[in-house]
Amino acid sequence: MSALPTLFANQQQNDLPLHEQLVRTLRGAILAGHLPQHSRLPASRMLAKDLGISRSTVELAYGRLEAEGYLVRKVGAGSFVALAAVRPVPRPPQSAAGLSRRGQEMAAGGACHDAPEVGVSFASSQPDPRIFPQALWGRVMQQQWRQGASDWMNYGDPQGLAELRAAISSYLVQSRGVQCEPDQILILTSSQQGILLATQLLIDAGDTVWVEDPGYPGARTALESAAARIHPVPVDEEGLNPAGERPRPSLIYCTPAHQYPLGVPMTLARRMALLHEAERHGAWILEDDYDGEYQYDQRPLPALQGLDNQGRVIYVGTFSKVLFGSLRLAYLVLPRPLMEAFSRARAAFDGHSNQLQQAVTADFIRAGHFATHLRQSRLLYQSRRDLLLAELAEHCPQLTPIHSGAGLQCAVLLPPGGEARWTQAANALGLGLRPLSQFYLGEPRLEGWLLGFGSLDNQTLRQLCRRLGALMRIEASISG
Repeated sequence: MSALPTLFANQQQNDLPLHEQLVRTLRGAILAGHLPQHSRLPASRMLAKDLGISRSTVELAYGRLEAEGYLVRKVGAGSFVALAAVRPVPRPPQSAAGLSRRGQEMAAGGACHDAPEVGVSFASSQPDPRIFPQALWGRVMQQQWRQGASDWMNYGDPQGLAELRAAISSYLVQSRGVQCEPDQILILTSSQQGILLATQLLIDAGDTVWVEDPGYPGARTALESAAARIHPVPVDEEGLNPAGERPRPSLIYCTPAHQYPLGVPMTLARRMALLHEAERHGAWILEDDYDGEYQYDQRPLPALQGLDNQGRVIYVGTFSKVLFGSLRLAYLVLPRPLMEAFSRARAAFDGHSNQLQQAVTADFIRAGHFATHLRQSRLLYQSRRDLLLAELAEHCPQLTPIHSGAGLQCAVLLPPGGEARWTQAANALGLGLRPLSQFYLGEPRLEGWLLGFGSLDNQTLRQLCRRLGALMRIEASISG
């Protein structure tokens, strides 16, 4: 019993009440065998004196342990340990105990995914939080909270707030050429959730899925989780090229407005060819319009969904690129026959999106704030794109931009054979270069980088381009 003060002192946690600290100390000592079964504990007065705490604290702890079955207290006799020590049973080691084969692959890092982008570098292909109208958003949020706090604290409709679905529908019809009504929209927490829902509901294990090559790693992760057979389809200057003999797909994933990562828009001819292939094979098309709002040099083609008259295209949209990432709001536009299944699955996975944020976003759109913010953002990001291209032309003549008419990032090509060497040297300096070769599944692979510019101010852009140019000159002189 003399060890109790030492055990108590070693396990003290200042953020817990004293009686809770004592309960945990005694419980742990009993389970570990330091206090054997049937052994007598000190009287509460004596233990309180030894520990320098009040007797009422000890009595409260003893009472808790008696109620939990660890102690037996007998009037006039004292408090006794009721349980024997619980010693762990040795088990043979397992590489990934309790995980499925797919879980073991993901735990081992087999799945590719996008890591969170941090720091000031070319990896920053996110919107600039400094230009977001934070005060305005806060006022809209306060107004919504005052008007309907009790509503926003309740569980919501898995399909999403009706007001937000109506606002999104109106915006998509006018700005993106999408054919939809509010009842075809499903509100989600992220576009990645939308891709995952589609993979779980539209394909079975072993089904073939066409994906762009190079393409978005997050989509491949979702498809791999459904045990799909991923078939890479090459991308050229007109976008995904479905021509040629290929296995019959159940699903086709693509980014027509601004191909990720190369940035080329899918031409109208290719869009019609892709719709024809989907109809011929009885396949679904998952259209990821992750940053279609940021078009700079020409009016964008309507969404692929707007050209579909067979009800085969599922449109994925997000507010992460046009508002802010932590908002956690995205959406699917679904053919009506799919809505019931997707709504039920969405409810099973995580219920619904944040009610208050949905209401604020709906107000933000309806009041015209969204359109104003989008216009201002588009002009700013276009100017940053122009500055990036000018600085690369001056300081990095070895780089050839592929296409940069949209989005928050620009793909550039390197001379063959230099990607691995230059990437390692540049990223050692914190430039955050993402090699294009990492986005490929098949061959041949273009060599180059994906350069984000969205959240970089002009001074930072100039500094990064000049640092990259100086590094490339040094590396070229060494290799030469």
